[in-house]
Amino acid sequence: MQLNPYLNFNGNCAAAFKFYEKNLGGKIGMMMTFGESPMAEQMPASHRDKVMHARMTIGDQLLMGSDAPPDRFEPMKGFSVSLQVDTAAEAEKVFKALSEKGSVSMPIQKTFWAERFGALVDQFGTPWMVNYEGEAR
Repeated sequence: MQLNPYLNFNGNCAAAFKFYEKNLGGKIGMMMTFGESPMAEQMPASHRDKVMHARMTIGDQLLMGSDAPPDRFEPMKGFSVSLQVDTAAEAEKVFKALSEKGSVSMPIQKTFWAERFGALVDQFGTPWMVNYEGEAR
């Protein structure tokens, strides 16, 4: 069994996934618009260029997402995508990149449980936590 986040966007899934690919070292393996799908004619013309399904690998993990159908988008809340990184420098770098044009709820810093931890909501509305535990506690 594998647990994979599936994110819903309000028309900016393609931009978000390109941003994540660049800043998280991911690789987009699939991105299909509603217009490229068999259900193209069932969607309003204005939504056909929106993403029906996107899949990205980051290391050995998957991140997936899509643009919500018209009038069905709800902002992401009640969860965070948690990134565990291998070094303090990587934590700082990833946090800085994701926080660009976003809002930081907890600046990246040393905590009692981690060498580096920070929380933010990125410019696309995705909540993230970046964590580097450091030496075994």
